[in-house]
Amino acid sequence: MVIPRGWVQSRMERKTISVTGMSCNGCEQNVETALRNLDGVNRVEADHDADTVDVVLEDEVSDDDVNAAIEQAGYDVVA
Repeated sequence: MVIPRGWVQSRMERKTISVTGMSCNGCEQNVETALRNLDGVNRVEADHDADTVDVVLEDEVSDDDVNAAIEQAGYDVVA
């Protein structure tokens, strides 16, 4: 396979993030929507019972951008 010049191949990465403040399905949707709005995020699944968010994203998406999106939605990322 020939990769065109100037084309960058990205890797996909899966992360599980601990998030506090989600208490219902609506909270899950708020977090999922905030993360889906980031370029490079391919899949998001929030779980308020487990206080986690599973996200599949391209490796160029920074942890700071992900954390900022969650915090701007009104939830806290646990370090």
